[in-house]
Order: sequence, then structure tokens, then C-alpha cells
Amino acid sequence: MQYKNNPELLRRSQDKIGILLTNLGTPDAPSRSALKRYLAEFLADPRVVETPRWLWWFILKVILVIRPAKSAKSYQEVWTKRGSPLLFHTQDQCDAVCNAMKQHSDNIVVEFAMRYGSPSIDSAIDKMVEQGVGKLLVLPLYPQYSASTNASTFDAVSASFRRRRWFPELRFINHYYQSEDYIQAQVSKIKAYWHEHGQADKLLFSFHGIPQKYVDKGDPYQQQCVATAQRVAQQLGLNEEQYLTTFQSRFGREEWLKPYTDMTLKQLGGEGVKSVQVVCPGFSADCLETIEEIGIENRDYFLEAGGETYQYIPALNADPEHIQALTKLLQSHIQGWFEL
Repeated sequence: MQYKNNPELLRRSQDKIGILLTNLGTPDAPSRSALKRYLAEFLADPRVVETPRWLWWFILKVILVIRPAKSAKSYQEVWTKRGSPLLFHTQDQCDAVCNAMKQHSDNIVVEFAMRYGSPSIDSAIDKMVEQGVGKLLVLPLYPQYSASTNASTFDAVSASFRRRRWFPELRFINHYYQSEDYIQAQVSKIKAYWHEHGQADKLLFSFHGIPQKYVDKGDPYQQQCVATAQRVAQQLGLNEEQYLTTFQSRFGREEWLKPYTDMTLKQLGGEGVKSVQVVCPGFSADCLETIEEIGIENRDYFLEAGGETYQYIPALNADPEHIQALTKLLQSHIQGWFEL
């Protein structure tokens, strides 16, 4: 690293505040080889899969033979001219947050990184240190805390710090699930969609699932997801019969958080519910799990079960109200540095 033997760069490293936005990650291309590399990194994380390592390495070898080809086909359905939706939406968020923060100070550096894949957290921290960052504020773009996402991000930041002689002062935002500005951005997004498309019989708040045993061990994720859905539903004026909170994207045979989104949609279609809208407040940006799984796969489940109208309400992405919510959250933590 350049800064290791550069006293002038080390001195300037105390001058700037860095903001690092992170998200889960994406393969470099919708190909089998790219998916194999991505899944190997993702599924090797002990925060993601808590199965004993000796057993999991054996299972993972089998998965990496079978799953990459299937996953590549799914990614091919959502890949765009700009590449991976999660990558370019996160880039757009980073650019918008940077522009917003620059209006308050030109002493702020904003970068983004992916927990798995590129750009890596380590490479983003390299760039920030080289630009003179002395205080680093990390915001994982997961509103609800889970050890499998937020804590895993902290692990990656810590691993980057461990290899450095000098590193910036650190602050880490581990959740913002009840931030008033975040809640209001979700409410506004849904209301705008209703204004254009009308309101369905049921609104599903679908969050990414985690194994039930993680919650049993103390993970607050489920509680925070339910709290977010309740706050948004309350501000929308919905009663308990008008919305549901469900969990998607389960993997493997063990029990995950229930109710499952796909099974719920099949049940609703079979019970005579004619129209459903699904929103995913745990996803800050649209990605494979929202566009393909919710937007396509789960639509088919509902319609095949007897439903008539199915709509996915897009994620907040780089919507101005979302960027304002993130900026205010970041500003409040930066201000805390100077009130000590």
C-alpha cells in the first residue's frame, strides 16, 4: 500500500470523512463460471451458513457442481445493458449520496462495495485511505439487522483493517429499520404506485428469509422485519386483514422463517384473493431476488393458484426520497463524531 511509507499521505489521512455503502454482491457476468466464483465466496461465509465446516465443505462441493448453471439462467433473465441490476442500482445510490453529501461538505469521500464479488470492501477501503480518509462510516444497505448480512459486512471490514499498519477511525451503522425517513420513503413509494395502478386486495411485505435457528439463537432480524412492516402498514392506513408479512428465498431443507412468500401466494390464490401487490422493504435495491424471484416466479405461483392480478412494487433504489433518508441517517452519525 502506498500510504504505508508515505508520511504526507498518512498526515492527510486524518483530514477526510469516508462513507462506505455496501450491499450483498453479484457475479461479474451471468455465466456458469462467474456464478461458481460468486457462490463459492458467498456460501463459504460461516455467517451465511452456520453448518459445521467439515460437513459444509462436502455439501458445498456438490452445490458448486449443480447450482451455478441454474443460477446463471436466472441472472440472464435480469441482466441489462448496464449489467447486474444490484450493481448499477448501488452505483446510482452511491453517486446520489455523494452529490447530496457534497452539498454540505467537500471533505467527504463516498464509495460503495459488495460483500461478495466486486468491487470488494477491501479495495474500496484502499481507495478511501489513498484519498486521505481518516474517519470511516460504514452503512450496509440492509435496513434490518442480521448476522448473515450486517455482521458479515463488519467481519469483512475488520479483516481489511487487520492487514493494515494504520486504518481510519470507524463507525458502523448496523440497522435503520425504524428510521422515520426510511419508513416514509417506503410509504411514499407504495402510495405513488397505488396512485398509478390502484390498490390490490392484499399487500405482501416480503423479506429475505433466514433459517429459523438463527432467530432462535438471538438474531433480531425477524422482529425488525415485522416492526418495519407494521410501521409502514400503519402509515398507509391498512388494517390487519389488508397486509401480510412473509419471507422469501429459502435454501436447503431446514426450516426458515415463516410464513413463506411462495406458499402464501399459492394459498391466497386458492382462497379466492383476486389481486396482490408485493413490496420488499428489506431490499434497498432491486436484484435477482426481487426482479426474478418476486417479479416472475412468485407471480406464476399466484396466477396458477387462481389469482388474477399480481404486481411487484419496485425497491427504493435511487429514488430521491430514499437518497434523502440515507443522507440524513449518515449526517446524524457524522455529527456524532463532533459532539464527543
